Amino acid sequence: MSALNTDLYQLTMAAGYFAAGKTADVATFELSVRRLPATRNFLVAAGLQQAVEYLTTLKFREDEISYLRHQPQFKNVPSEFFRFLADLRFTGDIFAVPEGTPVFAGEPLLIVRAPIVEAQLVETFLLSTLAYQTLIASKAARCVLAAEGRSVIEFGSRRAHSAGAGPLAARAAYIGGCAGTSNTEAGFRYGIPVFGTAAHSWIMAFPSEEEAFVELQKLLGESTIYLIDTYDTLEGARLAARLGRPIWGVRLDSGDLVALSKEVRLILDAAGLEDAHIVATNDLNERRIAQIIGDGAPIDSFGVGTELATSSDAPALSAVYKLVELEVGGAHTYTAKYSEDKITVPGAKQIYRSADHDLIALQTECSDTFTGQPLVRPVLIHGRPIEPLPDAKTIRGRALSQIAKLPAELLRIDASADYPVQHTDRLLQLSETLRSERQLVRLPE
Repeated sequence: MSALNTDLYQLTMAAGYFAAGKTADVATFELSVRRLPATRNFLVAAGLQQAVEYLTTLKFREDEISYLRHQPQFKNVPSEFFRFLADLRFTGDIFAVPEGTPVFAGEPLLIVRAPIVEAQLVETFLLSTLAYQTLIASKAARCVLAAEGRSVIEFGSRRAHSAGAGPLAARAAYIGGCAGTSNTEAGFRYGIPVFGTAAHSWIMAFPSEEEAFVELQKLLGESTIYLIDTYDTLEGARLAARLGRPIWGVRLDSGDLVALSKEVRLILDAAGLEDAHIVATNDLNERRIAQIIGDGAPIDSFGVGTELATSSDAPALSAVYKLVELEVGGAHTYTAKYSEDKITVPGAKQIYRSADHDLIALQTECSDTFTGQPLVRPVLIHGRPIEPLPDAKTIRGRALSQIAKLPAELLRIDASADYPVQHTDRLLQLSETLRSERQLVRLPE
């Protein structure tokens, strides 16, 4: 995780803060999502573990600093700035919504309170990490809801937007409710169940489909899943039925998945393989899964690849990282942005969740006056973890539990629904007062 994995303007601002003598200023930034994609009723927070790993290991190497020295944008920067970078570590505080928590537009996923150079430099990495994993976890949750209790497996590494994105997509998808992934590195790093047996190339590499099946069965035993559509799907199913046990199931990767799965189920059951599973793949998404189930297909598991690892129907989140408080020389001020369509709300915040709405309050407001569960928790204090973060399995359990508690209309994948997110009177008054102080009064139309 290179410290240079950031936008250049973060570094030029850091140099400017240093030159202006502002390194002791303490800034508070909030990371949130401006608006939900049109096809999402909620998001599932994810990516905090990678954010913490980045922050707790943040360091500029000598070669990175040397590179910066030779950039034209830094020709007027005092040499002391580069020595400052060499010693820089993240020493601030992090507050965040736990991974696996359903969240909504305008709610803080993560709050950074740190010396302004530290808080500024980490913006790009935090945005990309939390936004991407939250995006994929949210897509996975929709696929899992559509599957109605059948397992969904993440198969998207080969279509992910980089080799590095593959394991993170697998992690996020697992958090969102998937049963596992095809990505072996994700299994190793995050303890996620891994799935997969053989591709069409395996079948074509042998003189006959039967020989390929026999060798696979010898190798995998009870874990054997036959890919039966290389040549003729129903003949492949009959061959699997003749070979009998040991077998875990068969996979369909083309054709009319509804009609074929019904015929394959009859073939397997007639051979006494009632417990053999049918797995379906082939450009699936939540809407296609819902349609297949609605048509009565006896499919037990769905492998979802491209559309999950890329969230192709909503490939980006409007995630933002905005300054909400500033402390300079012991004097504290609130900050906000009032530009058209991009207004922010000042002050570090807490979210209180009740059964039918969320309430956003200032962190400094007395919590005893609010009902509901507070969601934002301390994660790092002075750059050090409060406690170990939970593993992916625990986070997944949290996500499934929390999603199940959402109002039923939010769980529909075919209709938009709004969840009430309110602000306290004090927070609204602070925002209006700050607008007035900045003399940003709306002109009559």
